Amino acid sequence: MAEDNTYESMLCVKPEVHVYRIPPRASNRGYRAADWKLDEPAWSGRMKITAKGKMAFIKLEDKNTGELFAQAPVEQYPGCVVEAVTDSSRYFVIRIEDGNGRHAFIGLGFADRGDSFDFNVALQDHFKWVKQEGELAKLEASQSAAPKLDLSFKEGQTIKISIGMLSNQDGCSLVELWENVHTLRFHTFHGQDHCGKTERN
Repeated sequence: MAEDNTYESMLCVKPEVHVYRIPPRASNRGYRAADWKLDEPAWSGRMKITAKGKMAFIKLEDKNTGELFAQAPVEQYPGCVVEAVTDSSRYFVIRIEDGNGRHAFIGLGFADRGDSFDFNVALQDHFKWVKQEGELAKLEASQSAAPKLDLSFKEGQTIKISIGMLSNQDGCSLVELWENVHTLRFHTFHGQDHCGKTERN
């Protein structure tokens, strides 16, 4: 497999979040944080959101050692990987993966609403950028596929340019001026100006 050299950027860091074991969803009405044991989190630590190409990753790490506890790869948002609960803005359900095809759903909670707001906005902004990049790529592809107008001259091809008669300030045309100058090379006229007009005393 070729090495992936895509740069990984940091989108959001929160020093303390809480993870909860959640019961199975009872119906299609969504998850409720009130059904969790909020005073007994299963784990607490640091959360990071990183981006690598189009993908975002929610990483839960030990706040002291940085050891990875769990990770949730996010391909789109909103989506099935991150879902807000129905009764609070501080809690979410995320789908974590172990890298071997196994996954689980856990509850993720923030002590402060400002932290949950930052979490939400970081994901929204990343996937807004992904959408804009996709639209730009489609536009460039359509422009490159369109036939280009060939304005180059073909072999033996000529063009004809028509230039209207221009007049100098004295009212004679440039053609008349040129003819008079050419005539003056061989003849000398007295009492005429450069337009061939007779001077009047």
